[in-house]
Amino acid sequence: MLRLDEQVCFAIVTAARNVVAIYRPILEPLGLTHPQYLVLLALWERAPRSLRDLAAAVALEPATLSPLVRRLEAQGIVTRVRSAVDERVLDIGLTDAGVALRREALRVPEQVMEATGMSPEALVALRDALAPFAGTRD
Repeated sequence: MLRLDEQVCFAIVTAARNVVAIYRPILEPLGLTHPQYLVLLALWERAPRSLRDLAAAVALEPATLSPLVRRLEAQGIVTRVRSAVDERVLDIGLTDAGVALRREALRVPEQVMEATGMSPEALVALRDALAPFAGTRD
């Protein structure tokens, strides 16, 4: 029971590292890192979003997300604006370049399938099998 290769936690950590390695060359031509890609996925679903809401969507702490968002802003992909309703809230939105980048990113899932040799159905099954481990954090 205590063999390293028998541990679910080890398999998931190793897989996570390898998933990021698979995405790296796919995202590099877009000028994105994997965490930046996740942020943009969330913003392409709904923008603007508060920093806190965006952090929750991508499972990061706001303090961790802030420098990442600043880098995306420096690249001209997102905007950071104080909310007109509550100046304590920082709203993150997409620039025209950020919206346009979505069109370029449409091929990313297909490229991931090519790199892994997995079908869309297999990837969905894998994602669903990981659901018990992706619950809320306290």
